[in-house]
Amino acid sequence: MAKRSAGLLIYRQSDGDIQVLLVHPGGPFWAKKDEGAWSIPKGLVDENEDELAAAQRETGEELGITIDGPFERLGDYRQPGGKIVIAWSVEAKAGIDIATIKSNSFTMEWPPRSGLMKEFPEVDRAGWFSLPEAASKILAGQRPMLADLVEQLDAG
Repeated sequence: MAKRSAGLLIYRQSDGDIQVLLVHPGGPFWAKKDEGAWSIPKGLVDENEDELAAAQRETGEELGITIDGPFERLGDYRQPGGKIVIAWSVEAKAGIDIATIKSNSFTMEWPPRSGLMKEFPEVDRAGWFSLPEAASKILAGQRPMLADLVEQLDAG
């Protein structure tokens, strides 16, 4: 069975324009990547864990804040590596200050084969992007989420 991740596509609306919140992965492999490197806040679903609860937990870990609903399921998105990302949309009711995000961290050997362990933030920054900007920033496998969000908002 494919690995499953769950996450939130957080958006805000102003004067008819939609902006989405994306996060940039931390660590040395992503440090110099920008276009096509950003993601919705998300992470692996634990065994027997509710998918929406996992999305909320992972978003909290990556942003350091709690996001309240209502949540609307966007869909399931198969990534190029085979992982399935289950996404919900949620409107940011209160302002989210991207300058104050506080991500959890991970430890890895760096530089490779050095024997030295170094800690990195899971997310090194976040940003609000218009839909056209987001389409160039977001990982290719998550790009369909943007069109699905527009469709969902138009239907609502």
